[in-house]
Amino acid sequence: MTSTVPRTEPTAATAGEPAGEGGGHARNFGLPVATALVMGNIIGGGIFLLPASVAPFGTVSLVAFAVLTAGAIALALVFGRLAERHPRTGGPYVYAREAFGDFAGFLAAWSYWITAWVSNAALAVAAVGYLDVLVPLHGSKPATIAAALLLQWLPALANLAGTRYVGAVQLVATVMKFVPLLLVAVGGLFFFDAGNLGPFEASGAGTLGAVSASAAVLLFSYLGVESAAVSAGEVRDPRRNVGRATILGTAGAAVIYLLGTLAVFGTVAHDDLTESTAPFSDAVNAMFGGAWGGTAVACMALVSMAGALNGWTLLSAQTPYAAARDGLFPAFFARRRRGVPTAGVLVTVVLASTLTVYNYTAGSGGVFEVLVLITTFTATVPYLLSTAAQIHYLASGQTHRVSRARLVRDAVLAAVAAAFSLWLVAGSGYAAVYQGVLFLFAGVIVYAWMSARNRRTVPDAIDSAGRA
Repeated sequence: MTSTVPRTEPTAATAGEPAGEGGGHARNFGLPVATALVMGNIIGGGIFLLPASVAPFGTVSLVAFAVLTAGAIALALVFGRLAERHPRTGGPYVYAREAFGDFAGFLAAWSYWITAWVSNAALAVAAVGYLDVLVPLHGSKPATIAAALLLQWLPALANLAGTRYVGAVQLVATVMKFVPLLLVAVGGLFFFDAGNLGPFEASGAGTLGAVSASAAVLLFSYLGVESAAVSAGEVRDPRRNVGRATILGTAGAAVIYLLGTLAVFGTVAHDDLTESTAPFSDAVNAMFGGAWGGTAVACMALVSMAGALNGWTLLSAQTPYAAARDGLFPAFFARRRRGVPTAGVLVTVVLASTLTVYNYTAGSGGVFEVLVLITTFTATVPYLLSTAAQIHYLASGQTHRVSRARLVRDAVLAAVAAAFSLWLVAGSGYAAVYQGVLFLFAGVIVYAWMSARNRRTVPDAIDSAGRA
């Protein structure tokens, strides 16, 4: 496919980072920092509500966790191989654009952007559940909506204040994030009661159907597996470290997730867990008695989810910023102030707020689950395009891009990652795919407008140069 705009070598600037001297930038992340980046981004705020979200499926959701982890690691290995070929900032956007041209790159960036701001809406809904532990408001829909909007706009304002404040919030939130998770994941095993687990398959959809459906919900907890690939331009020796960091970070997050979910399942009665809006608080209350422990966990969970919202707000603004620098998104997304793409932040928070209000007022019984399933569909688009890029290189005989020694292994991993992505789309359900496709197709209209504008601009520039 012929590009409609000239391809430029992505730099830190195109990913929302200031360029260094001479247009370059320092690669500051070694393997430990890159691993921490992946693990920290994967373990966002959604984990604090996910045990209650998958409880209606029964303990079969633990099987889904194991299957999902295997699929996520296969995807991580594919990202690592692609990063060896394209060790630049951008991740799925870069891989899709290099393999298939501007339209595929745009779809990857557009879908990833949708995933980011829909995730913000889901995180805000999850945070409201823990806020309800501190300030009872769950019985009032207007109060619940107002709280969800406040939780989205405060991180947006922090982002608009500049990257220095974003970093400060992230540092505090990261520490607060792991305290309740480790407390429940490790301490909960000492209070484990198998009688709380409930049935193995509680949904009535059959084992395979329950595994697929619960895995589609649980994928939200693995968003961020691509973090090292997206930040490859900042990683030292990316051809070596991106793949390793992705695998280590994914495996580390999986251990905490699995232990935490298992501990919640074993400390909170199944019927209570399916109705819970703050499962980790309920687990701590069950472990130590009274409400003080649950209140403390609710406070830490709120800080953690505020930090997740803070980081994802910036990430959701950086993706359209990078695409706008390449001429694939409207130019106003490329505007920055104090190191932050301000237009992207504002557009993102407005869209997330609108989606939050819509899903609360539309009468949906599980707003968090609906939003999570939409992100499952939109996240699989850049994941599938990246996997397709790997399959393209393997099948096209491009010897400069393919290692013959690892051809069979890479082909198997690519096939597993592709099947994994398609399986997740199938498990998302009709409603989520319907809303996700609407978002995706809206992007096609945006691309048509941007493509026409770029084609008109290039001849005008050539004509002007000829007259000069």
